Amino acid sequence: MRILVVEDEPTLAQQLIEGVSAAGYVADVAHNGVDAHFMGDVEPYDAVVLDIGLPQMDGITVLKKWRAAGRTMPVLILTARDSWHEKVTGIDAGADDYLTKPFHMEELLARLRALIRRAGGHASTELVCGPLKLDTRSSRATVDGHALVLTSHEYRVLAYLMHHRDEIVSRTALVEHIYAQDFDRDSNTVEVFIGRLRKKLPPGLIETVRGLGYRLTNPA
Repeated sequence: MRILVVEDEPTLAQQLIEGVSAAGYVADVAHNGVDAHFMGDVEPYDAVVLDIGLPQMDGITVLKKWRAAGRTMPVLILTARDSWHEKVTGIDAGADDYLTKPFHMEELLARLRALIRRAGGHASTELVCGPLKLDTRSSRATVDGHALVLTSHEYRVLAYLMHHRDEIVSRTALVEHIYAQDFDRDSNTVEVFIGRLRKKLPPGLIETVRGLGYRLTNPA
C-alpha cells in the first residue's frame, strides 16, 4: 500500500516517512502544495497524510482540487492544536479524517489503517482469505495460525492483494502500489514476488488471470 506524506517541516516529514515505512507502507513525500497536488493527481495513492499549512498552495486548496478532479483516495489532514475551524474546513473540502498536532505516530497509523480498510470495504483490522490471515496492525501474515516469513516487497504485494480480495489486480497496479515514485520500477519483478508467495501459501490462493493480472481468492 502506498502513502503520500505532505509536510513542509523537514523534521516532522522525516518522522512521518520513517513511521509509515516502518509500518510496511511505501511512502512518497511532498514539501509544498504544488508538488503535492501534482503527485496526488498523477500517482495512485492508497491514502494521503496532508498538512494544511503548506507553502505555494495550502492544503485545503490542494484537497479541493483533487476532489474536483475526481480523486477519491482517503485523506487524513493534519491541523493545528485547538484550531476547530481548520477541521471543519478540511472535512467540508473532502478530508476523510483529521489529526491535531502534536500527535502520537501510533494514532496516525491507526487512523491510516482505518481509512484504507474503509476504502476497501473492510470492517476488521484482520483480513482473511481461507486459511490466510493478515493482521494490518502488526503487519504479520499467517496460514492456519503459522507465521509467514516475508520480505518487505512480498508483504506489500500480499497486503495489496488481500485488500483487493477476489478482484483482478494488474501487474501495473501492483508495481504502482509497492514502489515509491523515485524507485526504478520493473513489472517483471512482480512475477518474481508472486512466485515466491505461491511457494509460501496454500495452492490456488493466488490465481493468474491470463492477460489481466492476478486475483487472490479462496479456492475452497
